[in-house]
Amino acid sequence: MLLNMNKKNNMPWLAEYPPHIDAATRARFNPVLQPVHLLFENTVARTPDAPALSFMGRTQTYAELNNTVQYLACGLQKMGVKKGDRVALVLPNTPYYVAAYYAALKVGATVVNTNPLYTEDELKHIFKDSKPKLIFTLDVNSIAPKVVAACPNKTRIILCPLAAALPTVKRGLFTLLKWREIYKNHHLSVFDDVLQNAGTPKTVVIKPEEDVALLQYTGGTTGRPKGAMLTHANITAQTAQVATWLGPRENEEAHVYAAVIPFFHVLAMTACLNLPISTGAHIVMLPRFEMVPLLKLIMQYKVTIFPAVPTLFKAINHYPRLKKYVLTSLEFCISGGAPLPARTKKNFEALTGATLVEGYGLTEASPVLACNPPHKVGPEVSIGLPLPGTKLSIRDPENTKKEIKLGDIGEICGQGPQIMKGYWQNEDATKETIQHGWLKTGDLGRTDKTGYFYITDRLKDVILVNGYNVYPTQIETALYKLDAVADALVIGKLDEKKGEVPHAYVMLKAGVEVAENDILDRLKQHLNPLERPVAVHFRDELPKTLIGKPCRKTLREEELAKTPAHK
Repeated sequence: MLLNMNKKNNMPWLAEYPPHIDAATRARFNPVLQPVHLLFENTVARTPDAPALSFMGRTQTYAELNNTVQYLACGLQKMGVKKGDRVALVLPNTPYYVAAYYAALKVGATVVNTNPLYTEDELKHIFKDSKPKLIFTLDVNSIAPKVVAACPNKTRIILCPLAAALPTVKRGLFTLLKWREIYKNHHLSVFDDVLQNAGTPKTVVIKPEEDVALLQYTGGTTGRPKGAMLTHANITAQTAQVATWLGPRENEEAHVYAAVIPFFHVLAMTACLNLPISTGAHIVMLPRFEMVPLLKLIMQYKVTIFPAVPTLFKAINHYPRLKKYVLTSLEFCISGGAPLPARTKKNFEALTGATLVEGYGLTEASPVLACNPPHKVGPEVSIGLPLPGTKLSIRDPENTKKEIKLGDIGEICGQGPQIMKGYWQNEDATKETIQHGWLKTGDLGRTDKTGYFYITDRLKDVILVNGYNVYPTQIETALYKLDAVADALVIGKLDEKKGEVPHAYVMLKAGVEVAENDILDRLKQHLNPLERPVAVHFRDELPKTLIGKPCRKTLREEELAKTPAHK
């Protein structure tokens, strides 16, 4: 959906846009909508000898990666993969993921992004729902056995040997298991066997605005995850939006991106994969977050761009031996997936000299809807301005046709070329989420007269205290202002007199001691009586999602399990 941006009175954010975005682009953003694999192939044609991927000390050029993609695409077609078939990737950040992603898209298949840390039951649900033609996975004991157990009958599995992706000197650290013997009753191939296909894959005609490139499962907090259908146009438009927002950077091909957040997460797919690939940058990968390997990687490769979640930036800020590492190569960092505390941003920028901006979005939007401008400091705790071609609006949660007046709280709703086609085989859920042309985000928020947007809370996370809405995020923001607090989550608990009351769960900074009453007293200057927690619970750690995002859902489940009725 392309938006005419001429009605400036309805889009005050245009005046706040970065100066590098010219008037014509502000008036009408018109990205090239193309098959996703062309983002890669166009770069191969421009800079074949530039470094594309580095993994555990081994580097591939764009030409070398292209050879793998081409051979793999031929192999997939010989295995019967046709346009519209689903190909599941159960892989951490490795060169295998990148090759399989672009090869599958090249032959017209739909990639099913799947978290390797999912349980067997979670994998079964996704496989049953998406019905993949084949599945790529890594040959490690923590992943492969459960993939095999969850795999539908006659679905082919392609095993990717971890040792083969490493430099020769490191291969001896890993034992290659004899998978053919262990799983001889399953349809099994090994990655290198599929590559034994010289030639050029058959051309597949892809209609970018119709054909689904990705099934990205989401919504597990409301039941079984649903597959958001992201088209080729959704993904290439989003890549162009983010690239336009960040602006042209001197010598694009010389930039180095750190890919630590996993490619199977939609934020990383855009910010750590498609964006750098489209500009010809160099991607250096870690299969999982570990502090020392990350800091060494930033130094060794002189990483310039680092997309991550707030908890990673916060962890770097608080790392006690940070002075051993030089991080001044960092120029630009993108935070997403959760609210970025103002103190985390300020401290990280002071430590590194980099610019750290917060973006906002959700899986159904590929995922970014808004971002703070890279050229200046926006209002504190704002999620920023709508991206080019995007329109955000504060709407009545019960009636999406009705826009809320300026400054009042309502549901943030969005329009733009990055909005999903719908949920896979779930028309009812699609109709609930996309109403009257607006994507309902499920986030409550407000906007100001300059067009900056602010989240007040998740619609389902609102705490009803004496019938009044209390927003956990506002309480958490107040907690982060206290020097003793390293991390915080707030949930509501049932109360006989007030219906619900807020409880704060706090992780203190290392070596800091503070009493509950001290925290409650200090919150009085930031919160009204309804918002003030009735109790502060100290924790050594707080539950997080697999990408490091603080997780209220898990915390609520943990606390609910402690109640007598659930024991």
